[in-house]
Amino acid sequence: MPKVTQAHLDARRQQIIDAARARFASHGFARTSMPDLVEASGLSTGAIYRYFKSKDQIVVAICEQTSHTLPAELTAATAREFLEHVRAAAREHGHARLVAQIYAEAAVSPALAAVVQHQLDDLREAVAALLPGRPPGAAERIAEAFVALCQGYAQQLAVRGDVDPGPFAEALAVIIES
Repeated sequence: MPKVTQAHLDARRQQIIDAARARFASHGFARTSMPDLVEASGLSTGAIYRYFKSKDQIVVAICEQTSHTLPAELTAATAREFLEHVRAAAREHGHARLVAQIYAEAAVSPALAAVVQHQLDDLREAVAALLPGRPPGAAERIAEAFVALCQGYAQQLAVRGDVDPGPFAEALAVIIES
């Protein structure tokens, strides 16, 4: 019997994650069953369970793959570009709906909450690093507000659809320049 390569195993796992991401974005976690994920992925039930013991593990894997593309410097203009990136991801991939569901699930799942908390900590640290020369604690407070406002914008996209980032970008500019 030929040996299965790690690349093949990784591709299979990613196939499951991609199918789950699309299904969760369109139908939600609660209305997606493991049989739905089997159908969406095109794999067998056994293949899915080889990689993930539960739907919750798939949700955590999706969350762990989420990344934020921050600008090289933080200005009013780059903050608007960042929000435009968030808006485009919401339009193209349903990302805002997926993030809203991940946050809701994290409220009741300690394992997922730990992953989300770690990601938020990393994001706040990355934003604070883009604000050198601020008085002690100022960059951290600005980063906290920046992340909260961006998350609020993403929630608005999830619920309202395509939302103009202008007012959010203006608020971020005030926060950054404070």
